[in-house]
Amino acid sequence: MTTKPLAYRMRPRNIDEIVGQEHLVGEGKIIRRMVKAKQLSSMILYGPPGIGKTSIASAIAGSTKYAFRMLNAVTNNKKDMEIVVQEAKMSGKVILLLDEVHRLDKAKQDFLLPYLENGMITMIGATTSNPYHAINPAIRSRCQIFELKPLEQADMEKALQAAVEDEERGLGKYPLVMKEDALHHFATASSGDLRSALNALELAVLSTEENKDGEIIISEETAEECLQMKSLAHDKDGDAHYDVLSGFQKSIRGSDVNAALHYLGRLIEAGDLPSITRRLLVIAYEDIGLASPQAGPRTLAAIQTAEKIGFPEARIPLANVVIELCLSPKSNSAIMAIGEALADIRSGKSGEVPIHLKDAHYKGAKELGRGVDYKYPHDFENGWVKQQYLPDTLKNKKYYKPKKTGKFEQAISTVYDKINNN
Repeated sequence: MTTKPLAYRMRPRNIDEIVGQEHLVGEGKIIRRMVKAKQLSSMILYGPPGIGKTSIASAIAGSTKYAFRMLNAVTNNKKDMEIVVQEAKMSGKVILLLDEVHRLDKAKQDFLLPYLENGMITMIGATTSNPYHAINPAIRSRCQIFELKPLEQADMEKALQAAVEDEERGLGKYPLVMKEDALHHFATASSGDLRSALNALELAVLSTEENKDGEIIISEETAEECLQMKSLAHDKDGDAHYDVLSGFQKSIRGSDVNAALHYLGRLIEAGDLPSITRRLLVIAYEDIGLASPQAGPRTLAAIQTAEKIGFPEARIPLANVVIELCLSPKSNSAIMAIGEALADIRSGKSGEVPIHLKDAHYKGAKELGRGVDYKYPHDFENGWVKQQYLPDTLKNKKYYKPKKTGKFEQAISTVYDKINNN
């Protein structure tokens, strides 16, 4: 009989065993409230791989004692779904985890919809795609949508430690000596993918021979081999990885090509493609911004290429885009502008939408004066017209302060100045 993988065996049996996702399953949060009240509705869970979508579904089922079935929208057919429906008719309710829910075809969707509608099946759809773009509106409208967040390092270490100590489902029956730096590496180098970390941990244990004292010692080197990711040197607080990422961004911001390539090399050597790609996209919009708007799309294209071809070749498009970003003109005017706007809103400076901008497309709007004095910009020669758009409390506020470091922002700042000084 084949033993199931560690990640499968360590799935939470109830909602209290879920690691992370406190914004959904913490005390008083929405999914915990639904389970406690036994008022489950169909939902879609989306987020990166290995962060707990299946775990939350199985934990919900374990906490409510409803029958739990797992299907895949691609590999399972309509007949498989019919079996689940028959079970739901007999038992009253079934929780169905439907993986890759964004790939659900029309025939399967049309079959499931009535049973989602009457509550006989509570579907928990799991997907790595954005459901607002990838999932059919007919399914989406019948589901609550919850975003799962990447697991924090502390959550990862907690889950890994539990797997090491659990004698029933985990690795507790082995004479394990887990080095602290090895546990840290499993937790950090898997980029928040707990499934990957647990399976690498199990591989490390099963492939390491006992020493003369009868111990299985898991070192950082073993962890690196099993995850196929080298560790960056880190201090006792584990901050050096983030120091390298910070040095990477600041070197690009400071236009130092050689330093940026050095830090890129360290991140490549660690095999940390997700951190590199995320940071590059942030840099393209935060630091280059409106000084060179095409830097964003070109960065995304380089990232997609890198992800498609993988290491070692991924280093080539990454190096190309790092050099371009370093030598591009820089502007942080957009991030500063939205930051200032959000600061006003969060401090209570909102105000009422000016009456001439309010929605005039409903009965009674004219009587209330809504939209009466609105000037339609397309009726004017330049395509814009001077009128108040901000609430009275903020009517003279200027959030956007152009920087003229690139030709594009120089051009739009000329229009901006002309509009504001008219």
